[in-house]
Amino acid sequence: MQLQLNPEWQSILTNEIQKPYFSELLEMVDLEYQNYTCYPPKDLIFSAFNQCSFSNTKVVIIGQDPYHGKGEANGLCFSVNDGVKIPPSLRNIYRELVDDLGSIFMPTSGNLASWANQGVLLLNATLTVREDLPNSHKQLKWNVFTDAVIQKLSDEKEGLVFLLWGNFAHQKGLKINRDKHLVLECGHPSPMSANQGKWFGNKHFSTANSYLESKGLKPINWLNL
Repeated sequence: MQLQLNPEWQSILTNEIQKPYFSELLEMVDLEYQNYTCYPPKDLIFSAFNQCSFSNTKVVIIGQDPYHGKGEANGLCFSVNDGVKIPPSLRNIYRELVDDLGSIFMPTSGNLASWANQGVLLLNATLTVREDLPNSHKQLKWNVFTDAVIQKLSDEKEGLVFLLWGNFAHQKGLKINRDKHLVLECGHPSPMSANQGKWFGNKHFSTANSYLESKGLKPINWLNL
């Protein structure tokens, strides 16, 4: 599989993508796409990076793996293509967003590309999945790669906001340097977690923006969807 990765990220991650495991990973992904229906489309696997450069990254949201239904995944965590019904977790994200920011309008599109374009890295821990089989590519070594990405961001940047939603994301973010970055944690926005009182009221969106402004950075227009 040809690596379709933003040149800046490719430079930043040179050492990682030259390791033997990474070429093996791309070969395994190639085989999966040849033998099964997988998502997102091949040319969108690295969309999180291609729509949010390393230098532009201000906020990092960590998801688990892509949506596994036809036409849903677009390479950005929690995001779906235009015209696709908004999934339950994303609907809860929107409910918290609207409540937190005092908006009267609920977003109608589930495509989070506008967040990515403003500097939100929407990173799934695993970048691919088989159709209708969540976590089916967990055994591939995407986790090694995305751990390295998070480590690189933590080490080489300052003043990032990491939004870690749910236990999986909490574990993924254990090595983030919390002296240099703001790490906000809460439960996952999935209905099961949210309905247990672990999601709503977290105010992560306004807190993130206040922090960015305190660093002299432009806040994210979360409602620009």
